[in-house]
Formats: sequence, structure tokens, C-alpha cells
Amino acid sequence: MPKRILQGTVVSDKNEKTITVLVERRFTHPLMKKVVRSSKKYRAHDEGNIAKVGQTVRIVECRPISKNKCWELVTDAAAEA
Repeated sequence: MPKRILQGTVVSDKNEKTITVLVERRFTHPLMKKVVRSSKKYRAHDEGNIAKVGQTVRIVECRPISKNKCWELVTDAAAEA
């Protein structure tokens, strides 16, 4: 089964080796036929503490690292491969 990859904005990097990423998705409401924005925050593992607040990053699904973390940051070298 392929791993999911999400793109979002870093909203917090205060924890050690952890970032909080806000992922926003847009979809058409089935009844109102209007474009609706929905957002969700994900905790992601950042091994080198390289992501900073405001950056746009990609995260990929992984094994559970802690109670809240089951995503990890995709580095630029891994994203190109």
C-alpha cells in the first residue's frame, strides 16, 4: 500500500524533533455546490530540526513514533528521488 504524502505549512517548531503542520484541503460541498476549505494539524517527526515556522513542507506517513506522531518530514533529497 502506498504511503500518503501531504503538503502544508509549519505552524510550530517548538518541540524537539517535532513540527506541527497545518494541511488545508478544498472540496466542493455536495449540497451547497460551494468550495469549502477544511484544515487539519498533523504532528510530524523532524530529525534534524530543519523546518521553521512559515515554511511549506511535505510530510509522509510512517510507523507510529509516539502517541501523536505517525508522519515524518520529507527532505528535499528524498522528495526528488
